[in-house]
Amino acid sequence: MLETKNYEFWFVAGSQFLYGEETLKEVARDVEDMTEKLNASGKLPYKVVCKGVMTTAEGITNFMKEVNYHDEVAGVITWMHTFSPAKNWIRGTKLLQKPLLHLATQYLNNIPYDTIDFDYMNLNQSAHGDREYGYLNSRLGINNKIVYGYWGDEEVQQEIADWQDVAVAYNESFNIRVCRFGDTMRDVAVTEGDKVEAQIQLGWTVDYWPVGELVDVIDAIDEKDVDTEYAKLQQDYTLNIQHNSAEKFEESVRYQLREYLGIKKFLDDKGYNAFCTNFQDLKGLKQLPGLAAQLLMRDGYGFAAEGDWKHAALTRLLKILSHNDRTVFMEDYTLDLRKGHEAILGAHMLEVDPTIASDKPRVEVHPLDIGDKEDPARLVFTGADGDGIDVTIADFRDGFRIISYPVECRKAEAETPHLPVAKQLWTPKVGLKEGATQWIKAGGGHHTVLSFTIKESQIHDLAMMFGTDLVEIC
Repeated sequence: MLETKNYEFWFVAGSQFLYGEETLKEVARDVEDMTEKLNASGKLPYKVVCKGVMTTAEGITNFMKEVNYHDEVAGVITWMHTFSPAKNWIRGTKLLQKPLLHLATQYLNNIPYDTIDFDYMNLNQSAHGDREYGYLNSRLGINNKIVYGYWGDEEVQQEIADWQDVAVAYNESFNIRVCRFGDTMRDVAVTEGDKVEAQIQLGWTVDYWPVGELVDVIDAIDEKDVDTEYAKLQQDYTLNIQHNSAEKFEESVRYQLREYLGIKKFLDDKGYNAFCTNFQDLKGLKQLPGLAAQLLMRDGYGFAAEGDWKHAALTRLLKILSHNDRTVFMEDYTLDLRKGHEAILGAHMLEVDPTIASDKPRVEVHPLDIGDKEDPARLVFTGADGDGIDVTIADFRDGFRIISYPVECRKAEAETPHLPVAKQLWTPKVGLKEGATQWIKAGGGHHTVLSFTIKESQIHDLAMMFGTDLVEIC
């Protein structure tokens, strides 16, 4: 399983010297207490580290430089406990190269009417301190996140947690490396893209490697390693021989496992965490990777078919964001246009991630009409019910565009005995007609990433961090 490193977030409060040392000491105690309780809440996926109180332009600037320098820090959380003059934050904020969350909150969640005095007011000035700070960020054009509300509330803590996941995905995006085995599918427009611009804007490194070099690695895989994976496969899934002879079935499955191990070794040895294949470029391979690609996606690797490197990277990115929980490469496959049944049936020839299966996936071997290779093994299963989001990315000459809509996911209404694929039914929440029309008008393609766990707000925040065009169909 591909792991994401253990990031942390630095938390600072803003203040000034106007109200004396005792007030600053109390500010420091409050932010330390908040940090301890946020970490103890169990709601946040990543640790918050208290970095005290910022009072001067020099201190703030040096702090932001330190944030940039420390690779383990995924972002900054700021809070204006008292009135912190925003001019002090200009230089440091302009230098910050990592995500910023402005927590607009107050240490206490009530107004102590019986005891409130000017000492209390001097200390608890978030109501206008956060507005002074917010003006500065707005004027600088900072794409920061604002979370407003009492820091001890579960709802606010969940918003912080959601943002932390997005910030980590943003940081990790600059570590995404896609290996292209072959070029994009011939004559297809939407899978094309500017790889240099992708590295500039999104951090993605995209490299080409000849399929022949992969074949050498696959052919060198030890039979004992294939035996081990075959035993695991028997434990995790149902082996469904059907019309095949036992010999043919096992041979096909074992070859996919050989491809799985070979691709994994190739990627790991060369530092890649996503890949794409193309059925038009399989010279030296006996089968188009099907089961192999599914198992690699299960393990957290990004993947897309037909040489679509953009969605291989997007799959990896959103798997990081979702902690690899029910987030899968998908394709709009065919439509149900009957009144009351309007839906998209999502599938692919072979390659859909088994983490969304509602039943125990079956390993099956069937002919494949394209690619002109041996019958490939694949996992066949039905998807799940629930709310989700469908996301795509397209490259226009003036930059990348992320397009998304929330969807209602359902199991397919019936089995497809003559279409042995993994399948998932969904309908845009704005309706199929409206959703599909807007998707097409925005230039959204047929390859997507479907997630049961990612929220609309997180896709919005991610696009804001990257500064990409975003079309939200909702």
